[in-house]
Amino acid sequence: MVAAMTRTPEQIFHDHGRALGSGDLDRISANYAEDAVFVTPSGVLRGREGVKQGIGTLLGDLPNAAWDLKPQFADDVLFLEWSATTGHARVEDGVDTFVFRDGLIQAQTVRYTLVAQNG
Repeated sequence: MVAAMTRTPEQIFHDHGRALGSGDLDRISANYAEDAVFVTPSGVLRGREGVKQGIGTLLGDLPNAAWDLKPQFADDVLFLEWSATTGHARVEDGVDTFVFRDGLIQAQTVRYTLVAQNG
């Protein structure tokens, strides 16, 4: 675990992006603290199991998406504006906030509007 503590927020987020691309929920949740919080408009999910649930929903909404990310880092906080497109849906207003601590993601908020596309 010592190696994880030396990672910068930028390095953690880069690894998070690679994990998301894999679709492997165990690999994705490994970048989160054991007691992480994942906050969505529909409620608060806790721990790595909660992260898996929240990310699973996002990936289910946007399978094999093309992503456009606009990250802004400020010390241990990341403000992320994003959009994504799939064959059947798109998001144009994605906004997440990440809080990093000890080489892991401690907290994340997620907000987006899923719009169906005629495919």
